[in-house]
Amino acid sequence: MSRADHMDVAAYALGVLDEHDTERFEEHLATCWACAAELETMVPVVGLLSGIDGETMTVLEQTQTDPALLDRTLVAVRAHRRKTRFRQVLATAAAVAVFGGLTGVGFANIVEDSAPRGVLAEPSNTVLTSPPAPGPTRSGPGIGGTPIEGEQTSVTDPSTGVEATFWVARKDFGTRVTFALGKLPGPRTCRLVVVRNNNTSEIISTWSVPRSGYGTNTNSIPLELAAATSTSADQIKHLQVQSVDVNGVASPLVTVPMK
Repeated sequence: MSRADHMDVAAYALGVLDEHDTERFEEHLATCWACAAELETMVPVVGLLSGIDGETMTVLEQTQTDPALLDRTLVAVRAHRRKTRFRQVLATAAAVAVFGGLTGVGFANIVEDSAPRGVLAEPSNTVLTSPPAPGPTRSGPGIGGTPIEGEQTSVTDPSTGVEATFWVARKDFGTRVTFALGKLPGPRTCRLVVVRNNNTSEIISTWSVPRSGYGTNTNSIPLELAAATSTSADQIKHLQVQSVDVNGVASPLVTVPMK
């Protein structure tokens, strides 16, 4: 068999021979131990050579009898390999550029898209402050809408009709008095007097009442005030709201006894 017949080993291993040549080579292979041995050594690299087509094999066969063609083929193969490596480098660089873009700009969008909706992000330079205190709300007579400290006493004077609710709190400094007044007509000047157990007295708050009054048909909002005294609660006999005329003469409007 000619040398060209022996060159069919690689073509046969790659499966690029036509049906007639395959049958012819298999007949040759049955009697040629050299081709059989060469075929066995080619089995591990068949996967690497699978990209070579029949046209390339023809060129390789021709190079065995044409040295000049062999040189041109080797030059072409080397150039092809350089171009392939260059394309791989470009592809790698492009991948790096794309990934870099994602990490710089697009990555933030990816994170945002994967975050739960409705989930909005605040700026990092926002100044944090304490939450604002709730505005005053009215929950009946008293100061604001929060519970008022102290023992509560409610009284309505049968003569004047003035309604009073007092909260008396014992403090280290003495006594804190918080009170609300209704059915208090105006205009007038009033004061809150502490009457002690020894019958001495102390004025701890004064205020004026407008013509519409407080807690009246004209002005339904009651008057809400707070005051303090150095007298301890144990020494207080009663608290009295008084009306003071232009001459400074006082008359009681409502008296709240201490418990």
